[in-house]
Amino acid sequence: MQNDGTLFIGGSSKPQTLALKFANRHGLIAGATGTGKTVTLQILAEGFSKAGVPVFLSDVKGDLSGISQIGKANPKLERRAAEIGFEDFGYAAAPTVFWDLFGKKGHPIRTTVSEMGPLLLARLLELNDTQEGILNIAFELADDQGMLILDLKDLRALLAHVGENAKELSSHYGNVSKASVGAIQRRLLTLKQQGAEKFFGEPALELKDFMSFAPDGSGQINVLAADKLMMTPRLYATFLLWLLSELFEELPEIGDPEKPKLVFFFDEAHLLFDDAPKALVEKVEQVVRLIRSKGVGIYFVTQNPLDVPESILGQLGNRVQHALRAFTPRDQKAVKAAAETFRPNKSFSAAEAITELGVGEALVSTLSGKGVPTVVQRTKIRPPMSRMGPTKAAERKAVMEASPLAGRYDKSVDRRSAYEVLAEKADQAARELEEREAAEQAAKKRKKQTVKRAPARKTRRKSSSRQSVGETLMKSIARSLGSNIGRQLVRGLLGSLFKGR
Repeated sequence: MQNDGTLFIGGSSKPQTLALKFANRHGLIAGATGTGKTVTLQILAEGFSKAGVPVFLSDVKGDLSGISQIGKANPKLERRAAEIGFEDFGYAAAPTVFWDLFGKKGHPIRTTVSEMGPLLLARLLELNDTQEGILNIAFELADDQGMLILDLKDLRALLAHVGENAKELSSHYGNVSKASVGAIQRRLLTLKQQGAEKFFGEPALELKDFMSFAPDGSGQINVLAADKLMMTPRLYATFLLWLLSELFEELPEIGDPEKPKLVFFFDEAHLLFDDAPKALVEKVEQVVRLIRSKGVGIYFVTQNPLDVPESILGQLGNRVQHALRAFTPRDQKAVKAAAETFRPNKSFSAAEAITELGVGEALVSTLSGKGVPTVVQRTKIRPPMSRMGPTKAAERKAVMEASPLAGRYDKSVDRRSAYEVLAEKADQAARELEEREAAEQAAKKRKKQTVKRAPARKTRRKSSSRQSVGETLMKSIARSLGSNIGRQLVRGLLGSLFKGR
């Protein structure tokens, strides 16, 4: 950092610097592979750290981890420093904290499913509108019933509950398709297999731990191990967007501070925007536009300026453009677009210079004065003071053990949430079902016993019934005695008896 509140970037006809008071106006570092983008990112991170500004950066290739180590003596670097007038050059390590979503190469970073929210989850899972609607229903149901959604098993249990009760829920929350619930469950299973299960849970990241300082007042540099994370680009992009959104919601408005409260460097920035729906791009644009008033600067690092939507590109006031190769029509368009974003320099053509820049050279234009871009300058980027290249495993381990955050996030916590609540309800329902089935079995048993006793009573009733028939017959005969036929019959019988005598 210079004494005048600027960061030294490199030298041309005069020193090229970045004013700290305009560093929250965001920036772009662009250029083809192998042209020096990573070193530019590294020297800016070092400069911000020395100025007392915490930094977050994603280490896509693993070579930015060297920022935690003292640079090795190199005559070429020393000559470059002397050539461009970098008088403060010396070898030094930056205060570094390593992070890793998977907990392998740094402290684990976790957030809860609730904090991520349905919009970003839908983006992460690549859901269609119908499926996203069901995800919203699940979140609304959890809110209504006071259930926490902390990790993936909570969300999966909640979606299973929604599917099982689709008919009842549809009348209150809207149509629920069991097929769509099943599709979301399959996406969640894939996400789990990619290792995202470790990202969701507790203890969740406290953003203040990203904004810490070394004992000498230097800003902490937070290095996210992103080499494995790059294999799941949607998780990477969604994580970065979630981080920005959380900062935007939690940090207070401070206007334009003398220096930023935090600076982000997003490497492989195109992953934020590739195949992104319009609603998500608008969300990124909104966050980028408004978060500057929270004192946060965002610097996108990408190969081609066209990777960044025009609506966002226009908000990036500080530019470092490394070489581009104009081999294809798209490349030529990118060169032209990059050149047109600079304030012209009468001494050379920016479009021609972009294709001629050597490794470690760039076109630089930053905000100065009243926030007006400086005239573009062809610049030799200053050498880094920390090591260029990756750390060794033992060095990384030593940094992690000495970290002020050691042990805070390393062990996960699983408290009572939607999964446990729904499991308890399922157990209660199962017990009630067993009790009903037992009661029904007991009732059936009593009925069978009653049926077994019933035939004896029926036999008696039948015997009684036959007796009643006999009695009826005798009564009929007795009644017949009162009739003429009866009297004749009696006389006939008596006459026969007397004759027999």
